[in-house]
Amino acid sequence: MIEFEVTIEDLKRILQEGAGADENVDLGGDILDTEFEKLGYDSLALLETAARVTREFDITFDDDAASVAVTPRGLLKVVNDGTSE
Repeated sequence: MIEFEVTIEDLKRILQEGAGADENVDLGGDILDTEFEKLGYDSLALLETAARVTREFDITFDDDAASVAVTPRGLLKVVNDGTSE
């Protein structure tokens, strides 16, 4: 089995493709510790993001932990490690 890690760049792309981006938010900057709410993403957008990650990378992770991740760093931790922040 090939080991890989979903990166912040992967996550930014998936966020933009699935829910777009608020024109006032710069996803090109360092957003790892910025709350999703401040980035303009609500819980529905995060559910869609989790579903896209699951499909694209053919991985499973704890949906409950993903739904309470408040930052991109937290979501990446859930996706890549199976743990929450």
